[in-house]
Amino acid sequence: MSRNQQLFDRAQLTIPGGVNSPVRAFKSVGGTPRFIDRADGPYMWDADGKQYIDYIQSWGPMILGHGDKDVIEAVQKAATRGFSFGAPTEGEIELAELICELIPSIEQVRLVSSGTEATMSAIRLARGFTGRSLLVKFEGCYHGHSDSLLVKAGSGLLTFGQTSSAGVPEDIAKHTLVLPFNDIEALETVFAEKGNEIAAVIIEPFAGNMNLIAPGQAYHQRLRELCTNAGSVLIFDEVMTGFRVGLTGVQGRYGITPDLTTLGKVIGGGMPVGAFGGRKDIMAHIAPLGGVYQAGTLSGNPLAVTAGLVTLNKIRQPGFYDTLTARAARLAAGFQAEAVKAGVPCTAQSMGSMFGVYFTPTIPQNFAEVTKSDIARFNAFFHAMLDEGVYLAPSAYEAGFVSIVHDDAIIDETIAAAGRAFSKV
Repeated sequence: MSRNQQLFDRAQLTIPGGVNSPVRAFKSVGGTPRFIDRADGPYMWDADGKQYIDYIQSWGPMILGHGDKDVIEAVQKAATRGFSFGAPTEGEIELAELICELIPSIEQVRLVSSGTEATMSAIRLARGFTGRSLLVKFEGCYHGHSDSLLVKAGSGLLTFGQTSSAGVPEDIAKHTLVLPFNDIEALETVFAEKGNEIAAVIIEPFAGNMNLIAPGQAYHQRLRELCTNAGSVLIFDEVMTGFRVGLTGVQGRYGITPDLTTLGKVIGGGMPVGAFGGRKDIMAHIAPLGGVYQAGTLSGNPLAVTAGLVTLNKIRQPGFYDTLTARAARLAAGFQAEAVKAGVPCTAQSMGSMFGVYFTPTIPQNFAEVTKSDIARFNAFFHAMLDEGVYLAPSAYEAGFVSIVHDDAIIDETIAAAGRAFSKV
């Protein structure tokens, strides 16, 4: 029996499902999850000692790759001064100042400990600011596991949400509307009928949790106009895309100014962190200035802040994103070319350092199209790539990530592995 299997069997005795986050269980792809022993640069090694080229990168944060020496050195030095104080530090100010400098729509920012906490708090703040209750989200977008967000659409466009998780009261779910993603007509309809009740609209501007789906600028421009006209707060959830698709996020690429933005992942350099921020007049409603309460014992943790500061200062260097974007594009084009050679109906694309591989004949534009993926074929491809030493997300509905240490030789090695894997599916 493999060491991975032994650990999985052992884990299931004390951890529900044997994992501390559901997608790690390999439930959708089958087989035994890989328990990671260590990682370095673009690689990870599992409990059996097998090496993988890693394209999940801790689900996005490791934009510099694993074990960046500058980040490690800074965190080690910070650890000697203390892990946590429950009091403010200068590092928190420095990270807040840097975030506000890099993302102009953020005038003030509050640091938290996770993306879920960031989105939950931003929604509460938007409701407190507007005095309204109704929230609009989009099918296929994931914003963490807080109650207001674990809902799905009913049979009609304006049907109030029903819970998609046990433990979420219907009284909470009814305040959330779910719209189809990347559909301007649906936006206009809901604002025409419910605009004066909508506190906030939250959206992944490039979706990464139904694989990588990227609406055009016109879609986000119309959403901005509708929110402005209705007095609703527009929240861009850039927990995943922030500093991943570019130094200023999707909002910078498209020239759209959201009212609030949520961040995470890259801003902690691999340490647990999140943030929400935006217009100063809205942020003035958060405690201790206003009546919207939010607190966190480990918010602004000095180790996470240190890792984030080093990471952000490294990725802002000239040419960083040009190199990173080119490598992700090279990878996506390689996947596409190898699929064509093998006669497999599979497409691929990249945005910044994120990429998507879809077992569909065309690139999907929304959740309904993503669900038409050939899941059986994806699962076979996923395991074939594992055998080749390439670790992709264990789900057909997740984006992939390239780091700056995935050089051209590693990209070419991955493309060659994909060619062999496609031939087996």
